[in-house]
Amino acid sequence: MDAVELQRWTRFAAKGGIGKCTAIQDCVAESSEDLMFLKDDEITVLMQIPESDGLYLGYCEGVVGKFQAHTVHFHSKLKRPVMTKRNSSVVSSRVRSPTTISPTPTYRNSSSSTPVSSNPATPLTPA
Repeated sequence: MDAVELQRWTRFAAKGGIGKCTAIQDCVAESSEDLMFLKDDEITVLMQIPESDGLYLGYCEGVVGKFQAHTVHFHSKLKRPVMTKRNSSVVSSRVRSPTTISPTPTYRNSSSSTPVSSNPATPLTPA
């Protein structure tokens, strides 16, 4: 796992991930991808590993790694993950859809207290 991916998972863990669980036994990491934890440690669940029954990615004590479901007790039903990809262009997120209708601005005439509309077809009501 590279530094950027690790940073993303760490931020997601700080937000609570998709759920929490508590270790019911000690688990020693057998590879560099495994999560090591002690009994009663709280683990933030980040995701279920696709196509692997009972294998999850979690965060514990500042470390991200894989763990087996049979070694933990889940606090509640896990949230459904929402996979989104941020758009790198700020401009595209600010583009309005053509169906967006903005209200007609109303101005006050400086010589009178009567509202004046920039659109003559818009009826005016006192502001």
